[in-house]
Amino acid sequence: MSFDPEPDLSPEEVQERVDETIEDNEVALFMKGTELMPQCGYSRKALNLLQQHREDVATVNVLDALDEHREALERHSGRETIPQTFVDGEFVGGSDILEQLHERGELEAKLSA
Repeated sequence: MSFDPEPDLSPEEVQERVDETIEDNEVALFMKGTELMPQCGYSRKALNLLQQHREDVATVNVLDALDEHREALERHSGRETIPQTFVDGEFVGGSDILEQLHERGELEAKLSA
């Protein structure tokens, strides 16, 4: 038997939250968990990589309505995986892409563009 809690937010509220976060912030990270307590390794990795170059990263915990966030994010990025990073309204990628950019020395420039 499994227990699937009802999401705390409606699909419309989540879509509005996603749209506003991407629009209102230079760097936005949609992640599982919070900045103080990431709930998955990929989210932790993405957050750490971003914070090496930026102090002002807007984070959104998607766990309060995971399926709704996946759907809303897919409208922006074409992907439903978490985490997702947006810079100046443009989808950059998840932790794997951030890591590749970092290894090539391109992440800092991407985050300050």
